[in-house]
Amino acid sequence: MAQVLVEGRRPTEFVMSEANFHRSRDNIVIAAGAGKLIPGTVVGKVTASKKYLGSATTATDGSETASAIILYGVDATDADAEVAAITRDAEVNGNILTYDASVTAAADKTTKIASLAEAGIIVR
Repeated sequence: MAQVLVEGRRPTEFVMSEANFHRSRDNIVIAAGAGKLIPGTVVGKVTASKKYLGSATTATDGSETASAIILYGVDATDADAEVAAITRDAEVNGNILTYDASVTAAADKTTKIASLAEAGIIVR
């Protein structure tokens, strides 16, 4: 029987274009307890700690506002983890972004896309 290979998300595959000299990128800190996040996960900044979490629609700590997209997979299950992210001046492929499990309705996704646009990240 033939084996089927299922390939996961590749780092940076969602990036369509970005500003010169990596001006679109910053290193950010994913807060401990966020779990394992894959490349292309939409995240928001917690106001108090300035760390990032998956941008949940149900959050009330600031992370509900989508403001970045991580470029690489990261495991922040037990400890904070630093990762490169797109934070401004970029175009991304919306078909391969990953959202928090709470983003289920089309309106929720539209809100996240609008928040990213405010940061200069255009979802195509």
